[in-house]
Amino acid sequence: MESSQLIGITTFTYLFSTILYAAIFIFKAKRLETTATIFTVIALLIQTAGIGLRWMESYQMGIGRAPLTNMYESVVFFAWTIIFIYLIIEWRFKTRVIGAFAVPFAFLAMAYASFSSEITKEISPLIPALQSNWLIAHVVTCFIGYAAFAIAAALGIMYLIKNTSETRQSTNDTTLLGSLPPLKVIDDITHKTMVFGFLWLSIGIITGAIWANSAWGTYWSWDPKETWSLITWFFYAITLHARYTRGWGGTRIAWLALIGFISVLFTYYGVNFLLSGLHSYGAN
Repeated sequence: MESSQLIGITTFTYLFSTILYAAIFIFKAKRLETTATIFTVIALLIQTAGIGLRWMESYQMGIGRAPLTNMYESVVFFAWTIIFIYLIIEWRFKTRVIGAFAVPFAFLAMAYASFSSEITKEISPLIPALQSNWLIAHVVTCFIGYAAFAIAAALGIMYLIKNTSETRQSTNDTTLLGSLPPLKVIDDITHKTMVFGFLWLSIGIITGAIWANSAWGTYWSWDPKETWSLITWFFYAITLHARYTRGWGGTRIAWLALIGFISVLFTYYGVNFLLSGLHSYGAN
């Protein structure tokens, strides 16, 4: 079996996981909670095997590189990281309904990787400048940050939906949104997830600067990717600063989590396809 087949299977398993979590949310099907978690873990393991197999395939082709370098591989890893972090949050906070909002992000990423005609699925060698041991450190740390911000955005959607409902009528356990955690809990998890993502994005930018110096002889060149990474970093830095110093929370943080993730998507995806720079290789 080839890696592309396992990754293709992962797309549909994440779709099924999304359906299970949606059923837990919509129909309050608590009996499906354990099934949803087990199925998502199995899906993650299948995807892990697919990524590992693709890594082996690159060595068999004489290329020998981590499967993290082009758009297809990075999207697959992005989805993997979202699910991995989500499962940790589910285990930590014992709230499976979050999966109805977070897991769809992973499914959409995998669907794009599997069916988009814009990106190539071929395993190609890295250009000499990018052949560095810093590659894995930089890409992994950045995507842990990106995935955390994706989940924070999902939590922001949860908060806004429940908050809108509660301003119109009392929400209790008999209503659809009554299955969601209390607003205070959602706000707290959103904040902690954003802090987690911010720390990893900071490490990603630092490792990227070290890698850039190794590859191009300069730590910072104001490449479009670097510039937008810095914009995204400042956005979350200001958001977290406002929370600590001015007590921002609730609706404000929920909206900022969504806006911040839009910045993340442009930094990750938009720059590669819309702006020319040293990181345009990611589209190839």
